[in-house]
Amino acid sequence: MRKIVPLLCLVAVASGCTAEPPASARPSAATVPTAPPGAVALRVDEVTGGLEHGWDIGFLPDGKVLVTQRPGRLALLAGTAPGSAVTEVAADFGDVLVRGEGGLMGLVVHPDFERSRRFTTCQTHTEGGRAVDVRLVTWTLAPDGRSAARAGDLLTGLPVNPSGRHSGCRPTLAPDGALLVGTGDSARPAIAQDRHSLGGKVLRIDLNTGKGLPDNPFAGSPDPNEQRLYTYGNRNVQGVAVRPGTDQVFLSEHGPTVNDEINPLRKGGNYGWDPSRGGTEDSYDESVPMTDTDRFPDAIRPLWTSGGITEAICGAAFVSGPQWGPLDGRLAVVALKGQKLLMFTVDGGGQVTEVWLPREFDDKYGRLRAARTGPDGALYVTTSSGGNDKLLRVTPA
Repeated sequence: MRKIVPLLCLVAVASGCTAEPPASARPSAATVPTAPPGAVALRVDEVTGGLEHGWDIGFLPDGKVLVTQRPGRLALLAGTAPGSAVTEVAADFGDVLVRGEGGLMGLVVHPDFERSRRFTTCQTHTEGGRAVDVRLVTWTLAPDGRSAARAGDLLTGLPVNPSGRHSGCRPTLAPDGALLVGTGDSARPAIAQDRHSLGGKVLRIDLNTGKGLPDNPFAGSPDPNEQRLYTYGNRNVQGVAVRPGTDQVFLSEHGPTVNDEINPLRKGGNYGWDPSRGGTEDSYDESVPMTDTDRFPDAIRPLWTSGGITEAICGAAFVSGPQWGPLDGRLAVVALKGQKLLMFTVDGGGQVTEVWLPREFDDKYGRLRAARTGPDGALYVTTSSGGNDKLLRVTPA
């Protein structure tokens, strides 16, 4: 496992990492990392192949696994062992807009699944061939796992771009049972800063009703959309990771070509993305800072940024347990364009202090989309190259 030395600009060997990000995009603290103690290696097993853009992973109480695929398909794996049998779940995804970054996306299994057999997906939605919105849809899985019936729309009205761009939509359950949903700004200039829109935000809602929770920062607003907001000023949230044993939550987010970010979740926080330049720009101006602290002095600063490198970081999850040895408690984040796994050390106060690249993922598996920790403590990762994509099980060697 090799080190990434400059925390601000990852492994820019060719450029020498000379391009420093603007002050408004820098982390609050940058340190030079050191390698974890002892010899650390990872074992990567292929649970299954034959997927197409595996987007998210959900673990069922009986040991089976659901995997959403962006083209509007749902796979049920018999288990997490290599070679586990795969069943295609029959479900009506005919209304899903499969275009660009849009399609069947995030997934969350309900805590009462053993009784209700319910799970909820994020998906782009069309009507009569017209892109309507991104929505959260709740499903009921049949007892034999071969089909799923639509139980209802949990939440509609998230903005959608007809091209599918910046669809976002990563749902994760918080320790208190709230559903956190990272959303994209649909590549429209004013959406992220508009507190009446659900795009470019982290939502905090009731898993059963889709309503905003009474202790949300804007719960007193007359607008039900604003009641659902927990953060705003986000660009395109791709990962939401809860740190075990704490109330700390971390976001992985795509930057505008460069400056991908790891952010802390802060109640009511503005994350400083504003391609409308305060409403003065009608085009989607991506030359603005990812975190514009000149326009928004109180914007939440990133804990880490890729600087001048484009990683397109995506799913995020913590690895936890004594079996992980010196990696216990690290934040694992996968990358699409970067085609790598990044492992961050986060101190007790929630600051990123170190980051490593495991050699086992150096451009070996292509684009990586989802990262979720399984009930067995292993890290599960999907590839997203578009052909014979895989579900991988990652454990300490």
